[in-house]
Amino acid sequence: MAINRQKIIDSMSKIKVYGNEDGLIPAFGVFVNQLPGQFWNDFADRLMRRIGPSMREAGEYLLVNAAQECGYHTGYGIITSEEWKAVVAPMVEKQPEDILHGAFAVFSAWGWANCEIVELEPKKRMLLRAYNYYESDVVQYGITKQPSAYMIRGVAAAFMDLAYGGPYDRSGKTGLRTFSCKQTKGIECGDECGEFIVSQS
Repeated sequence: MAINRQKIIDSMSKIKVYGNEDGLIPAFGVFVNQLPGQFWNDFADRLMRRIGPSMREAGEYLLVNAAQECGYHTGYGIITSEEWKAVVAPMVEKQPEDILHGAFAVFSAWGWANCEIVELEPKKRMLLRAYNYYESDVVQYGITKQPSAYMIRGVAAAFMDLAYGGPYDRSGKTGLRTFSCKQTKGIECGDECGEFIVSQS
């Protein structure tokens, strides 16, 4: 594999994004934010606590779906950005597999999760492991030990959508949700890492 994960992390972690005169942060074809991870953990925690056990599956779907839509559009913006072209594109030899590995290095560089591909069966299945992801901090709230890495699940599925779901569709009507992700282990569940399996929906 030609992808130098550490070089990507070192380079992309130095990128700064700034707000404009309207207080918005346009970057990578979307508007990004710089809110702390605790904000998103609090949001997910309040949602899941209020809906109760009978609606848990529906609540998880909403959180994962939000992350999948975000990951799809932001991911496309990242892999078509000037920063990507300068840092990652020169390393890409095999498409789209090297692009996937590069995307997860960027994912790690920006602090969402120290996450990497462990196994990849092109067009079919991907196994990820994640360490130090911000969603593992939900343990501080005393939540029952349920897998809670909704963001990683959504973004991982979205990256597979971009790789194998067909051409990028700005409307999201095609290409999006061709893959889904199941969390099989989690730091928030007492495991040493998070583990995620992405497969066709």
